Amino acid sequence: MRHRVRKGKLGLKTQHRLSMLKNLATELFRHGRIVTTDTRAKELKRFSEKLITIAKNDSVHSRRLVDAKIKNREVLKNLFEFIAPSFINRPGGYTRVIKMNYRRGDAAPLSAIELVGLDVPFTKVEDNNEVQQEETTESTE
Repeated sequence: MRHRVRKGKLGLKTQHRLSMLKNLATELFRHGRIVTTDTRAKELKRFSEKLITIAKNDSVHSRRLVDAKIKNREVLKNLFEFIAPSFINRPGGYTRVIKMNYRRGDAAPLSAIELVGLDVPFTKVEDNNEVQQEETTESTE
């Protein structure tokens, strides 16, 4: 019987499954939206929402817990400084899974998973400021 057994194994061994989920979560936090298969998106939802919940409490302990899963320093910084504070008043449901078409090669059902309530895909604010600064310097010359 499968009582209280929730995780999907995705047909992979444990290390491979965890590695895949860590990579998918890193790319989700980097881009804000990714497209993957339906079952992977559902498992990624569970995995990434736990990380966001931990990241909402910005402490050394929570940073170390999330750092064990997310190895990219820039993505980790983005998660703690931008993503998690935007969900501080939200009790859960940080991601949304949107069903899409079927993949052309093997007809696997595809889904897009995205972060809720943020400007997706992310736009860099620094790039816009640099462009504005360049325009102002050209107009003053």
